[in-house]
Amino acid sequence: MDLPVDEWKSYVFQKWSLLPKSIQVTISTAETLSDIFLHSSLLLQPEDEMFLKNLSRGYLVEKDPNAPLFYREEGNKKFQQKDYMGATVLYSKGISHSRPHTADISLCYGNRSAALFHLGQYEMCLKDIMRAQMHGYPERLQPKMLLRKAECLVALGRPQEASQTIRDLERSFAAGPTLAGAQFQILQRNLCRLKMKAEEKETLTETFPAALTKALEDMDVKEENGQIPNASSSVSLCTDPLRGRYLVATKDILPGELLVKEDAFVSVLHPGERPPLRLPESEWDTRVTNGDLYCHRCLVHTLAPVPCGGCSYAKYCSQDCMQQAWGLYHSVECSLGGLLLTLGVFCHIALRSTLLARPEDASRVVRKLCGEIRNKDPCSPESETWVQALTCDLGGEREERRKTREPPIPGCDLNGKYESNYNAVFHLLPHTENQSPEHRFLCALSVSALCRQLEAASCSEPTVARPAVLGSEVAVWGAAMLKHMLQLRCNAQAITTIQHTGSEENSVTNSRQVRLATGLFPVVSLLNHSCSPNTSVSFVSTVATVRASQQIGRGEEILHCYGPHRSRMGAAERRQKLRSQYFFDCSCPACRDEEHSAAAGPRWEAFCCTRCGALLQGDDVLTCGSMSCTESVSRGHLVSRLQDLQQQVGMAQKLLRNGKPERAIQLLSGCRRDAKSFLSGEHSLVGQMEDGLAQAYAASGDWQKSAAHLQKSLQVVEVQHGPSSVEMGHELFKLAQLFFNGFAIPEALNTIRKAEEVLMVHFGPWNDEIQELQKMKSCLLDLPPIPGGPSMQDPKVFFQ
Repeated sequence: MDLPVDEWKSYVFQKWSLLPKSIQVTISTAETLSDIFLHSSLLLQPEDEMFLKNLSRGYLVEKDPNAPLFYREEGNKKFQQKDYMGATVLYSKGISHSRPHTADISLCYGNRSAALFHLGQYEMCLKDIMRAQMHGYPERLQPKMLLRKAECLVALGRPQEASQTIRDLERSFAAGPTLAGAQFQILQRNLCRLKMKAEEKETLTETFPAALTKALEDMDVKEENGQIPNASSSVSLCTDPLRGRYLVATKDILPGELLVKEDAFVSVLHPGERPPLRLPESEWDTRVTNGDLYCHRCLVHTLAPVPCGGCSYAKYCSQDCMQQAWGLYHSVECSLGGLLLTLGVFCHIALRSTLLARPEDASRVVRKLCGEIRNKDPCSPESETWVQALTCDLGGEREERRKTREPPIPGCDLNGKYESNYNAVFHLLPHTENQSPEHRFLCALSVSALCRQLEAASCSEPTVARPAVLGSEVAVWGAAMLKHMLQLRCNAQAITTIQHTGSEENSVTNSRQVRLATGLFPVVSLLNHSCSPNTSVSFVSTVATVRASQQIGRGEEILHCYGPHRSRMGAAERRQKLRSQYFFDCSCPACRDEEHSAAAGPRWEAFCCTRCGALLQGDDVLTCGSMSCTESVSRGHLVSRLQDLQQQVGMAQKLLRNGKPERAIQLLSGCRRDAKSFLSGEHSLVGQMEDGLAQAYAASGDWQKSAAHLQKSLQVVEVQHGPSSVEMGHELFKLAQLFFNGFAIPEALNTIRKAEEVLMVHFGPWNDEIQELQKMKSCLLDLPPIPGGPSMQDPKVFFQ
């Protein structure tokens, strides 16, 4: 969803194809972004806006008064099935459609507090109880709510508050029962039980989770860089005509050293494959998306989001986050939710970037882009307008001194300091000349439609915040947003998170990296690409951390992988991808090595001889690499067999998801036998089979067989990604779980040590998986060394 929805793209591309050739040439040859925007905006017709408006209506982002009852009833069904997580999400959807101080919102908050209680989320449960009461929770249901509140306080070790709540509840009983006889008696029995528990826990102390705080503390950069505030003193900013801006090491850097810690200048939550669509009448969407589970401002995972008061789409982890978002940008975006979802994440980021510009930055943009309309592109350091814009606020002798000095590196201030601010964002290259005329027209027309909607909203609703630049000159505002939208193709950073999958029946978690949001990180954008980088990037909330993934020598360039890693695709495919998206031909050492290599492809994609097992070589016809073997075979025949196997492995994975491990084992075992006859033992599909068998045996509780298959999968992972890769760290974490569950203490401790060493390099000490590994290690070290001792009765306690 980076770009607009397919329907709008097709519409705009067709409109482009029907334009007179002269107009196409005018837009294609326009020298400035202002010219592109102005020419395109003149072509936006009322029928175009109506088509876009109709598309936007397909997204249910306003509050529907009929939705809360539907979601509450659906949530109740999940609750009765003891699917408390599913119930929580559905109650949250009901809350997002409810108006304040209504029965709908109070009941949804009350029901969600019950689901959160059963999930053990006592702090969030208490907050929802408070919200339910604030919005007028029915008096007749208050006793049940107060009892739940007291239970949470007892569980959290806050007995004084629990006792006060119990006294309040007893006073309400004395005033007269509000529930039916049987329910009242059950409530009284529970109250007696709770009073005893509260007295027993009178000495408990209050506890609060602090993992996120510790994680952020760990991420502080030591010896901060004077030139780049978000970077370590171990790096320096350089520039040259070929590489542009880049970072180099000022000293020898060890693996795991933190090099950059940067909060995104701007980020937008990714709505998923498809944001919520308006379904047929009287039906609402019950799917779970990122927007239901993560804060739309800080991207923190939350089970109890606080909704925007004006729309049903934006949700936040707290009232504070909601208010900050409203003040910074959401007051403008709130009424545009459907349009922004239709126009895509890039257009949304372009708008939000300009909204986040400080007044002084906005005025500088006006000067630069107004200068662009009169002169040439001000973004090049040679532009007279660029120099004037930077020196207009200087006075007297200082201004004269600046006039004779070479301009600083683009994005830096007059003192050569590069900060993660709007000035740095504005100087990220849009690569306008490399992007196709059709793509430029799509972006310009989309921005034009957004600008018109902004103007219309500010005219019809005077209370709607009006961006400072827009009030000065629509052409300037539109050109700035167009520039940001074009910048994102090469400079957007996918903000990812590690999601763990598992079930009540399977205590071994799988982890996968998923895209959570898209953001702009001016400092991270300075890193050039390598298909085999020397850094690793991870995220906590909106903060990106860049760590050295290997030793980096003094003077070496610090490199990041833009996506096509050497472990995932061949050099030719990588180069084509980089050329099409980033407009350069990769000549990193990994690409050069593969270019001069005689191998037909990487080992994890290799076929082997059916007769002797040696690797096959060649193009259309593969021949055995063994000198004593004359076997040859068509590549097409082997590819066909490979595709058949991939289909069967996919079927086995589906069986696993549906809780049928025995059938999955049977199917995967057959696939494994077939694969041995023509696939290399290090082929990636072989690794998938071994991993699938490990999952299936783990689901069946056979930890020994599961660990044996996962160790074979690890061999493939090591060949494909390397022994110190983040992928290897995640797999070692899984293997440690298997040994732990199987009570194989020496093997578990050894694997935990290896996993910690790898994951520490990529994530630092407060990573979730490292925390789990330390819990396992502590548990195992505290056990008495009894040979053949009993296995853990409930090993799942650490992994749910």
